Amino acid sequence: MELRLGPLLRYVDETRATVWVETSSPCAVEVLGHTAQTWSVHGHHYALVVIEGLSPDSSTPYDVRLDGTPVWPLDGFAPSVIRTPRADGTFRMTFGSCRRSAPFSSEAFERFGPDALVALAGVEELPDALLLLGDQVYADEPSDAVRQRLRNAHGGRQGSEVADEIGNFEEYTWLYDDAWLNPAVRWLFSTVPLCMLLDDHDLRDDWNTSLTWRRWVTAQPWWRDRVVGAYASYWVYQHLGNLSPEQLEQDATYRAMLTLTDDEERSAYLDSFAWAADDDPASTRWSFYRDFGTAARGVRLVAIDSRCSRHLEPGERAMVDAHEWAWVRKVVLEAGRPIHHLLLASTLPFLLAPGLHHLEGWDEAISSGAWGRRGALLGERIRQGMDLEHWASFRKSFDDVTSLLSAVVSGEDPPASILMLSGDVHCSYIAEASLREVEHPGTAIRQLTMSPFRNPVPKHVRWANHLLDARWMTWLLHRLARSAGVRDVAADWRLAHGPWFENGAMTVTLSGESRAVEVSHALLSGDEQLLENTLRYPVSSA
Repeated sequence: MELRLGPLLRYVDETRATVWVETSSPCAVEVLGHTAQTWSVHGHHYALVVIEGLSPDSSTPYDVRLDGTPVWPLDGFAPSVIRTPRADGTFRMTFGSCRRSAPFSSEAFERFGPDALVALAGVEELPDALLLLGDQVYADEPSDAVRQRLRNAHGGRQGSEVADEIGNFEEYTWLYDDAWLNPAVRWLFSTVPLCMLLDDHDLRDDWNTSLTWRRWVTAQPWWRDRVVGAYASYWVYQHLGNLSPEQLEQDATYRAMLTLTDDEERSAYLDSFAWAADDDPASTRWSFYRDFGTAARGVRLVAIDSRCSRHLEPGERAMVDAHEWAWVRKVVLEAGRPIHHLLLASTLPFLLAPGLHHLEGWDEAISSGAWGRRGALLGERIRQGMDLEHWASFRKSFDDVTSLLSAVVSGEDPPASILMLSGDVHCSYIAEASLREVEHPGTAIRQLTMSPFRNPVPKHVRWANHLLDARWMTWLLHRLARSAGVRDVAADWRLAHGPWFENGAMTVTLSGESRAVEVSHALLSGDEQLLENTLRYPVSSA
């Protein structure tokens, strides 16, 4: 009996925590005297242990036992610990996205650079939480090792356009093994609470870019197995741990995993759930929220699914459909506790470089017919070719965001800051924003974007980013968007720092009225992968 994957420390509050594991066979999993029996799907065994009775403002080392036998911690690493929130309310969250699995060889370092998560495991002061904003795994671009495994297992798929891509639940488990078994990353995940969202490469590049793309992909013979495997594995490996103990008790899918009697029944149930999640996005919710800090100095993270719940009908396009957006507004505006700092997370940035924002608005307009049928065909080609699918290309949803921000800052007790956390774009930057239709001198609004952990873009993409940020290009693209009938939005912003294109991570530190952002980038020092501070940015009020 072995611990195949994990432990992953997931939810932590002042007295409770959850720890996720995958084991090689059925067993009882014990952490700090609390036990959970494994359950299985598709022949894989999992458990989520709920731990209660932790002391506030404490650090508690733990081990993992399977049927009473210790199997964790790893040799050569410090003990894994569960740290409950500090009494003074100070909270530090590190975030980023886009991590390719690759060896730590000179050739791989040349191609992919150093790994920011491996480097983060070695820092002196670990964050209080780690937010992984998508592309935890690359189903459409697996590592060479996984591709070889696919070829060995499925020689009959040779010649297919997806021969070297992930096709089902079992193959998704290979991706998670490949991504999460590195000893440094494994230890990091065991001692820093994790929050996760999925993005396109967790399933396939350009996922739900447009109705045209979706009609094409859903007609492919491989689509059903792919999307079922993607959603089912995402629920098991990533989403389940996002939930609090109360939310776990209310989750029908989790209840089924604990109560159905055998692997076949559970697998059929989970596969049916996964297919319904794609066919009818309102049938499930991947967005989640989590409260950090103390009740008196609350920090609320609202993580918004900007990939699965899209509405793609032309003229009604929305990044987040009406059902999902109503939930977002509710958990932001009816929190039930003071929110001193609001963190709005989306895998895709809300605020882009202004030039790119205008380009995406123009492209959405002509793709929807503003310049006729030929313009629509051109717009769709450009949209898919340049990945123009951020919030700026869903103008209705962008307006929904600015409306929500206005409602937040106009409330009786507005937060000291609204920090929008994103990844995806393979660069990092800080944008300072203000709303046009309402004053908010006590609330700082910032877009904080960080990616990749490990997947740098080529030089020509960097040049294109710099070009789009040039003043003359921004002016030109603004005029182009206006010519297609695109109106301006109710916000202003500018890139205050960046863009940077190296692998790295970004950390937000919130302590009372003090707010700061640290931008760090990964580097090699001999054989060691390190994080070097690039910028410390104090977040002042508007």
